[in-house]
Amino acid sequence: MSAPSQDNAVKGSIITRAIIYVVLILFVIYYLLPLYVMLVNSVKPLEEIRSGNMMEFPKVWTLEPWRAAWSYAQIGVEPSGLRPYFINSILMVVPAVLLSTILGALNGYVLTKWQFKGHGIVFGLLLLSCFIPFQIVLIPMARVLGFLGISGTIPGLVLVHLIYGIGFTTLFFRNYYAAFPTELVRAAQIDGAGFFQIFWRILLPSSAPIAVVTIIWQFTNVWNDFLFGASFSDFDSVPMTVALNNLVSSSTGVKEYNVHFAGAILAALPTLIVYIVSGRYFVRGLMAGAVKG
Repeated sequence: MSAPSQDNAVKGSIITRAIIYVVLILFVIYYLLPLYVMLVNSVKPLEEIRSGNMMEFPKVWTLEPWRAAWSYAQIGVEPSGLRPYFINSILMVVPAVLLSTILGALNGYVLTKWQFKGHGIVFGLLLLSCFIPFQIVLIPMARVLGFLGISGTIPGLVLVHLIYGIGFTTLFFRNYYAAFPTELVRAAQIDGAGFFQIFWRILLPSSAPIAVVTIIWQFTNVWNDFLFGASFSDFDSVPMTVALNNLVSSSTGVKEYNVHFAGAILAALPTLIVYIVSGRYFVRGLMAGAVKG
């Protein structure tokens, strides 16, 4: 290739790369613009929001909206903010995520390494549960929770999310374990290892990539859920998403947009932190499962 042709190729590559970067930057701005609006308006006095441009930086900075969203429904009113409901969501999310992940790992282990007659039908039914709309299970789930005596409680919400999440967690681990060498399991059996010994000492230690994917997936789904929280919670067990909706709906007269923005950020903060801290592991886990599958 002649020198002019090489120069043209290099220039074309630079122009193409520049166009790609410009497009990506525009997409980043487009997707981050709502977060920017929420952040800047959550530290403004209400009068500045009502009289100014919501895109402008605050002229007067204040953290009062954040304190109001965390501790009060409205500024100057008795304490009834998001703090207790944040704790409710933590108490609901942590056991639901851990239990559904462990049960999904066990199901994936059984369906790949301890196959039984009809295991394909069982996996198909579990897979079908991933596509059942939330609305269909509301009445049967309410009857079950009432029968067990845990309706309107945090353990009841944990059970709901545990049952609804098992299909997804089983799918993740089953596909991951399908590529795991069966010879290792057979060798462990010959050496006298039992069911749980093989699981804890061989399968589970190698499951970190898919476990991270499952935990992030489940954490996001359970934390952001609104329908189950609104349907199966009581006054003492309301999760964060339902409390945020109540905070916005309870405002009478003047809408305190700065408090609402602060509350929305507080509600979204845990999932944002999870993705910022472990987002790269999420991608690696997905790629590991794709390569192994």
